[in-house]
Amino acid sequence: MVLSIPRKFTKPELARALRQSIADEYEAIHVYTQIAEATDDKFIKAVIMDIVWEEQLHASQFWELLSEVDPSESVAWEQAVKENAEHKAKAKKK
Repeated sequence: MVLSIPRKFTKPELARALRQSIADEYEAIHVYTQIAEATDDKFIKAVIMDIVWEEQLHASQFWELLSEVDPSESVAWEQAVKENAEHKAKAKKK
C-alpha cells in the first residue's frame, strides 16, 4: 500500500512500488478467479472473468513500466523465457 509521500520516489523506490503493484494485481487475479469458480451463475462468472482479464492487462502494464525503471527486470524476464523454452524442449524429448 502506498501512502501519501511528501517527495518523489527514487528509482529503487519506484521499482519496489511497481513490483508491489504487480503482486497486488496477481493477488486480485487469484481471488477473483476463485470467486468465479465458486459460482454456477453464468452472468456473474462472465463479469468476474472479464475483471480478471483487466487485472491481467494491468499486471502486464506494470511489468512494462518496471522494465522502463529497472532494465535488469527485462533481462531477467528474457532469461526466464529462454530457460523455460529449454526445459520445455527437454520435457518433450522424454
